[in-house]
Amino acid sequence: MTHRHPYHSPVRRGLYSAALVVLVMATGTFGIHRIEKLSYVDSFYFMSMIATAQGPAFAPQTAAGKIFTSLMAFLSVGSVVAALGFLFGPFFGLLWRIGVVKFEEEIALLKKEKK
Repeated sequence: MTHRHPYHSPVRRGLYSAALVVLVMATGTFGIHRIEKLSYVDSFYFMSMIATAQGPAFAPQTAAGKIFTSLMAFLSVGSVVAALGFLFGPFFGLLWRIGVVKFEEEIALLKKEKK
């Protein structure tokens, strides 16, 4: 009997990935709202620009806002990249394995032709 790791389910990986991004976005949105006194919509928009590495729509006005934004930039971009890797990693691993097999087949074919 084989045991599957609980993270092998694409649905579970998708839920964990979404939860990570939602948590980081909610933290950033709430933080910008509190520090910079922006509306929640503007704060969310600001965080979405930071998280997707497009850059902020405007510069924070306070020193605390600038420091918080800097920290959230590292955290949010890293979280989005990690979530995408966690979600699509098995698929890219499969593509890698298929590529390695095809490469080895081509090498074997070339060696056979050389003889």
